[in-house]
Amino acid sequence: MIHPAITQSAHTLRQRMSGAEGRLWYLLRRKQLDGFRFRRQQPIGSYIVDFVCLKERLVIELDGGSHTETQGYDEVRTAWLEAKGFRVLRFWNNDVLENQEAVIDGILEVLEH
Repeated sequence: MIHPAITQSAHTLRQRMSGAEGRLWYLLRRKQLDGFRFRRQQPIGSYIVDFVCLKERLVIELDGGSHTETQGYDEVRTAWLEAKGFRVLRFWNNDVLENQEAVIDGILEVLEH
């Protein structure tokens, strides 16, 4: 069971998405990406992931400049998710904003293989 505080945090994060998160969500929502269904700001265990395709067990994380300061935390989190059977893709916010076609191609490549 997911702790209610994590569920509330996920709800708040969905309401306050960054520009890059909003842009990627626009491209992923409503099964627009080859019919794959994504969720945003989804609790998994004690973590909240930016985007996840549960059927394909693919987590997509967007990193801004502040993530350089939390690299150790991100590594632990990624290792935990991978131990639970998830694949984790990370993109920089500016990649989504400036080169969204390459980001979508990278996601599709992982989903289709």
